[in-house]
Amino acid sequence: MRPPQSGGMRPPPLPGAQVNPAMVRPLGAQFPNRPPGAPLPPGAVPPLNANRMPMGPPPAGLNGPPPPGFRPGQVPPGANIRPMGSPVMQQQFPGRPPHGHIPPGVRPMPPNAVPPPQSPVRATIEGVTNQLETTSLNAGSPYTEAGPPAAYGVDPKATPPKVGGRAKRVYNFNPDGSPTANAPAAPIPQPNPMQPQPSYNAYSQPGVPAPQQQQPDLSRPPQPLAGQSNPGFQQSPLPHPGPGYPQPGPPIQQQGANRPPVPAPGLVPQYPFVPANQGQPPQPQLQPQQQQQFQPPPMVQQQQQQQNRARIDPNQIPSPVQVQEQDQQTFEDKEFGTCSKGMVPLASTDFKAVDEGNCNPRFMRITTYNIPFNDELLDTSQLPLGLIVQPLAKLRRDEEQVHLVDFGEQGPVRCRRCKAYINSAVLFIDGGRKFMCNLCGFDSEVPPEYFCNLDMNGRRTDLHMRPELRFGTVEFTVPQEYWNREPAPVNYIFAVDVSWNAIQSGMLVQFCQALGDILYGAPGRGEQGLPPGAKIGIMTYDRTVHFYNLKSGLEQSQMMVVPDITDVFVPLSEGFLVDPIESRSVIENLLETLPRMFEDSKLTESVFSPAVQAALLALKSLGGKLLVFQTTLPTHGPNGIKNREDSRLYGTDKEKTLFTPQDGSYRSLAEQCVDDGVCVDLFLFPNAYIDVATIGVLPAITGGEMYYYPHFDRSRDGQKYAFDLKHNLAREFGYNGVMRIRCSNGLRIHDHLGNFHMKNSTDVELAGVDSEKAIGVIVKHDGKLDDKTEASFQCALLYTTATGQRRVRVHTLSVPVTKLLNNVFRYAEMDTTVNLLGKLAISHALSKPMRDVREELTEKCVKILSAYRKNCASTTSPGQLILPESFKLFPLYTLTLLKSKALRSGPDMTSDIRVVNMRLMNHIGVAESIAYLHPRMFAVHAMTDEEGLPGPTGRIKIPPLVRLSYLRLDLNGAYLLENGYILMFWLGRQVPQQFVQEVFGVDSVELVDPRQRQLPVLETTASVKIRNLIAHMQAQRSHALTLNIARHQLDVSEVEFGTMLAEDKNNDAMSYVDYLCVIHRQIQNEVNRESNYY
Repeated sequence: MRPPQSGGMRPPPLPGAQVNPAMVRPLGAQFPNRPPGAPLPPGAVPPLNANRMPMGPPPAGLNGPPPPGFRPGQVPPGANIRPMGSPVMQQQFPGRPPHGHIPPGVRPMPPNAVPPPQSPVRATIEGVTNQLETTSLNAGSPYTEAGPPAAYGVDPKATPPKVGGRAKRVYNFNPDGSPTANAPAAPIPQPNPMQPQPSYNAYSQPGVPAPQQQQPDLSRPPQPLAGQSNPGFQQSPLPHPGPGYPQPGPPIQQQGANRPPVPAPGLVPQYPFVPANQGQPPQPQLQPQQQQQFQPPPMVQQQQQQQNRARIDPNQIPSPVQVQEQDQQTFEDKEFGTCSKGMVPLASTDFKAVDEGNCNPRFMRITTYNIPFNDELLDTSQLPLGLIVQPLAKLRRDEEQVHLVDFGEQGPVRCRRCKAYINSAVLFIDGGRKFMCNLCGFDSEVPPEYFCNLDMNGRRTDLHMRPELRFGTVEFTVPQEYWNREPAPVNYIFAVDVSWNAIQSGMLVQFCQALGDILYGAPGRGEQGLPPGAKIGIMTYDRTVHFYNLKSGLEQSQMMVVPDITDVFVPLSEGFLVDPIESRSVIENLLETLPRMFEDSKLTESVFSPAVQAALLALKSLGGKLLVFQTTLPTHGPNGIKNREDSRLYGTDKEKTLFTPQDGSYRSLAEQCVDDGVCVDLFLFPNAYIDVATIGVLPAITGGEMYYYPHFDRSRDGQKYAFDLKHNLAREFGYNGVMRIRCSNGLRIHDHLGNFHMKNSTDVELAGVDSEKAIGVIVKHDGKLDDKTEASFQCALLYTTATGQRRVRVHTLSVPVTKLLNNVFRYAEMDTTVNLLGKLAISHALSKPMRDVREELTEKCVKILSAYRKNCASTTSPGQLILPESFKLFPLYTLTLLKSKALRSGPDMTSDIRVVNMRLMNHIGVAESIAYLHPRMFAVHAMTDEEGLPGPTGRIKIPPLVRLSYLRLDLNGAYLLENGYILMFWLGRQVPQQFVQEVFGVDSVELVDPRQRQLPVLETTASVKIRNLIAHMQAQRSHALTLNIARHQLDVSEVEFGTMLAEDKNNDAMSYVDYLCVIHRQIQNEVNRESNYY
């Protein structure tokens, strides 16, 4: 082609050339009224190639009929034929956009026009990170105001489509993980030139170089494979998930993705760990013949599977690390007012709350802080409406503690209709003589002794003197009409198994030492763990039950044996329950002699039910707490349990039978404990199957807690056991409790989830309740709400404190009502939703196959996100994954639920381990569940001068969080990882020698003792900082964070470390990236199904 001539004139046709009439038609024929050189009239469409390509006649045969005598044949060798995607062709048409992506204002080309060149998808595009950073990811959030986000690969100057005002996260990639044609592909991680790269062959052996692969030429179009007609896209299967997980559909491979993988710096990504077999005792170190078994898989193979699809960059998908750090930074020096209009802090954020009339979020959280005004709007959102209530939650030290209000013999003021307690949301009318209930709207008379005049704003003039009218959480002392028995300080009974297993494992010795330290303080410390006025009793059992007289006047304790376990009784009228201070010498003598009394015992069997019945007889008229320490399966005596463990049932429809009790005798015993106000805590130390599903019914129904120490070894687990026992006795505790949740007109309480007992549909009976117990509540509509008012919820807990006072603790929460679906999602609380869905899944697992429960979780995730996609972002491109800002991490946390020990699949998950974690998930609060599902990980090898040390406020400054993937680790580094129950210290093989010396006091990582449970106290900067971090994390947790050292490729504990990396492929489940692609595909199917239906 010739270059265009000046003045818009075309050169005459070449002699003998065949001219296309459409190409050489004069402008005057198209626009007869337009003078030469004048602009086009308004609304006219320019000719096809105006201002974009030369208008001269094309060569013969290009766009017209072939010349006379032309016959098709083979292309002669050396002919200059250029494919449409070649760089030369792109240079000829530099302004033409890729096919299918037309800039705004440009008319599409007609079908007979020359097709534009197709630009190949590149493996690396510069500017992707900057483009993401310039996108407003927090648009419309409570803290910032910004416009709608820009889709990746779209001109930011173009006018965006009008969508809902809710901020959303937009991702341009296909459901298989490959980027769309207008989206940048993920950059390939480059190796660190300063760090040696390990190489692996097909058998995962280090040191053998990988085979060389030829670099493909991306300037050429990809050739079709055998049996394929489309050379642009090829299929590459996703990792096959386990049973019960969403099955991936037909994947797609992006063209130009066959470049050889480049290893990431230092480590193998997505280390596919085999889950730890918790039925076996952990080994401290791999033997040389075992190291080959735990070698990482081939780096080349894994990364080639990832690169074959030109997958999305993991750095571009939502990360909890960024979200949690931003929220923590927001509330670092800022107080949260409970009546503020913004969103509540995340459950993982360490914040200070100021009670302004709504209760502290630590006590009560709701799934959305804008209630839908009717059930149709709620069904459209697919969000569950519910509460997570933690009535005795622990407050931060600098927060104002709960106020105690005493109304005397009349008791607290209550609504005459719904019996709700007076609170900060009631409205006083009629000059202060009446108040309108914020729940039912009924007017109640104000008692004469409570009357006060109103000011000109309608508020009581004594408002500043009334905590119940100013705060969302208060406690009322109650008169005798609220009692079912005389309140008294709590009584503790310790029932200890003294069979052969208890002696050999060291459990009995550790119990005696730990209880002595709790009662009378450890050597050098005068602290005591029991509340004032509490009494204790000690009993032991093997095949018989033993009682001990601890009366203060005795020189030593007296042992009494009850051999008839079929009809047990308490042989002591006094001296069994004693004041530990008055009987100190007798108790200390007993704790010293107990291990020697049974050290020669050969009895391997022990009873269980008779011991509980005997303790229940002692506490029948008093109430209190029973702590049982069991080491073996109770096969002897009444209500003996059979060994029903059968690994062949794992993964089948009959597996759910292993999660329920063998018979109803233990449930009847638990209900009797609830009637008598006795809470049961269970400490288990099994070496084999112990049937947690049957004996664990006692703490599950009475509101107690279960502690599980498989293959207990005193040298390894003694400190953890002692910490848990001390914390159990020292935390805030109440017994003989009843709780009720009330809500506004138009709403109703549908169901309750947790560890408790209910005789009716409204009252939750709690034989015991402590600061860590949480209860889930499902709320339904039974009418329409007024969007001009607020919906209120009130939790009232009637209980007896550990010091013997009968009280009612009242929490009140009022939230707005909305008619807009955008607001429902805008103020939705993901942390609470995840906790509530987890409790729902646990309840369903008792009656449904585990596979169905996992599928329901994934289906619920798809429905919630597709509801937002269809109703709040329907005008966007179907290829974009659009997530609401409040739920952008929902796919990740759904995946962590599927990977949790309570729900994940795998033959290594014994029924005991699964049931322990199911009961745990059933009673933990929101903050504890978020850490349990998605642990925290810190890099401690490169901390700054301020990190790890107290700041100006006295709080330890923690280092930045690290995402949970092996891709984020460095062989030269060291990392701390904790989930509230276990603390892992991962050491890379190439960690500097100086760091090892400063932290462990040895010369190399190979010399570090993996059996140590505490770091040595060294006066070095690194040692002080890391020990400060561990102490800071322990202060935030309710269970002992026993140190577990995992050296890379040296210790078996690294297997457990790998199972906690939620973003990698492990635990018989796919990786975060793969799962996000599956969710995206199912959302597209849901949206397409809806559009096809209409």
